[in-house]
Amino acid sequence: MIGSSVSGSGASPLDHIVQHPIVQREADLGLLTPDGLITLFSDHISMIILAGVILMLGLPFLVRRRRGSDEVGRLVPTGSANLIETVCEFLRKEVAEPALQEHTDRFIKYVWSVFFFILTMNILGLIPIAALSPLAFGLHIGGTATGNIWVTGTLALTTLFMMVFNGIRLGGKHFFAHLCPGPLWLAPLLVPLELVGMLAKAFALAVRLFANMLAGHVLLAVLLGFILGAGTAMGAGVGLGVAVPVVLGSVAISLLEIFVAFLQAFIFTFLTALFLGMSTVFHHGHEEAAIHEEYWEAEAQ
Repeated sequence: MIGSSVSGSGASPLDHIVQHPIVQREADLGLLTPDGLITLFSDHISMIILAGVILMLGLPFLVRRRRGSDEVGRLVPTGSANLIETVCEFLRKEVAEPALQEHTDRFIKYVWSVFFFILTMNILGLIPIAALSPLAFGLHIGGTATGNIWVTGTLALTTLFMMVFNGIRLGGKHFFAHLCPGPLWLAPLLVPLELVGMLAKAFALAVRLFANMLAGHVLLAVLLGFILGAGTAMGAGVGLGVAVPVVLGSVAISLLEIFVAFLQAFIFTFLTALFLGMSTVFHHGHEEAAIHEEYWEAEAQ
């Protein structure tokens, strides 16, 4: 089943925000498919693929830029390479190392990938690709993939998997010991609370990014809807009068959205590094941690 959503693009001011399925198949996955259909390709999926292609093909090209071809010049980045290396160094020193400490080298590639992937999807969501591209073939291509809770939820679940898998792999018994930060007899109460807290971290990651990226687009859609509503109800003259302050406000909000695109990519990356550090870094030399661990092992015996 292949669908086109352009025909009804003017029906709702939120048309460019919601996901538009392009290729669907019948499927019965319970609550995951309430309409009996599974989406194989959509405008948001196209943005995810486009972001991946841009990063895989464009980022290596930009990083290769060097000051010269001589022995020293090949080691000195310039232009875009200098910018990207500055961003990577900042994320390493100011975000990853304080949280991940001795595991920084192990997880820094994941931290960099999360930041640039989310940032690229956020920026692509600000570009009206469907209106600019003559290759859309009548299909609704474009949109902000990070304004889809399924996308942000998948990113958050990936981080949750990294937390649990590497926490067990690197921490072993220390990871399980931190699930019960108290006397062993309180484990039936504390362990479920810690597990809920771990799930809450992933939930916060997903909802924070989704809500912030969606909010700006909804506000823009509502403001632009004022122009159409005023023009339809009161005539073109009133619509033009409403358009002036609305357009000025929309420009201001669009500039704010650019800032939010960078900010939310950074916040997601920062929280990802923080949560990974909480699951993999154990300060065995810290007095309080040592006392707790000895008490927990004594109770277990």
